[in-house]
Amino acid sequence: MSTPDRFLLTGCGSGIGRHLADEIVRRGHRLIATDTAIETLEGHAEKAAWPAQRVRCLPLDVRDPGAWERAIAVAEELWSGLDVVMNVAGVIEPSSIAAAGDDDVHRHFDVNVKGVVFGTRAAARVMIRQRRGHIINIASLASLAPIPGIALYSASKYAVRAYSLAAAEELRHHGIAVTTICPDAVQTPMLDHQIAYPEAALTFSAPRFLTVDELSRVILGRVLCRRPLLVTIPRWRGWLARFADLFPSSSKTLTPIFTRQGRRRQESLQRAGES
Repeated sequence: MSTPDRFLLTGCGSGIGRHLADEIVRRGHRLIATDTAIETLEGHAEKAAWPAQRVRCLPLDVRDPGAWERAIAVAEELWSGLDVVMNVAGVIEPSSIAAAGDDDVHRHFDVNVKGVVFGTRAAARVMIRQRRGHIINIASLASLAPIPGIALYSASKYAVRAYSLAAAEELRHHGIAVTTICPDAVQTPMLDHQIAYPEAALTFSAPRFLTVDELSRVILGRVLCRRPLLVTIPRWRGWLARFADLFPSSSKTLTPIFTRQGRRRQESLQRAGES
């Protein structure tokens, strides 16, 4: 199989998406980088000196099927197709079940779920014609074990994992791989956003946070090379999440323990931010 060279990524304005985009450009590949915050994205592209002959920045609201079709059309016009599409864009808003607003519900499922569905569908259409391709969807360890306090996020990522696994089975007959990435908490603005929310304590229960560099090394390394079905990062936390999923009643014991750990970490980060 030839080395993938033509990439399209969402959520490139910050966090995981931005770092992946930087690495893809650094490795000499061609890239369509997208985000709703196009001015922020273009500003970063200019500052990072992304070469215009290999990179195109496009505005893309992943909730808009038409915007997806336009972005794919640009890739076909420029490079006659795509090798890899990464659905990275996502949102999170911690909240108790009762306090969650209507907009919170819609936004989680519109961006995290429908965005991935529309993106996977648009990518599949061009890749089926090519008879090859790789779709990488970013889920979360919360897609393996539900997390109180971020129930909407957990539910949306469960849906991403289910849809991606079904898509992988359907599309493999066309030479297309679909990989679901399930990382633990990653040090990004999305994580920073949760520090002030007591509801998000479990997000902070890990001994340490992943870095965007760690995540990109896995994705641009063994994931692109081996095209696995599902990857958990780190693996041991993935097995813990799988255990909680297999034995839901274990949460009665495990959740209070990890919640206390997470709250202590949150309070420490809050104090550090105030100093």
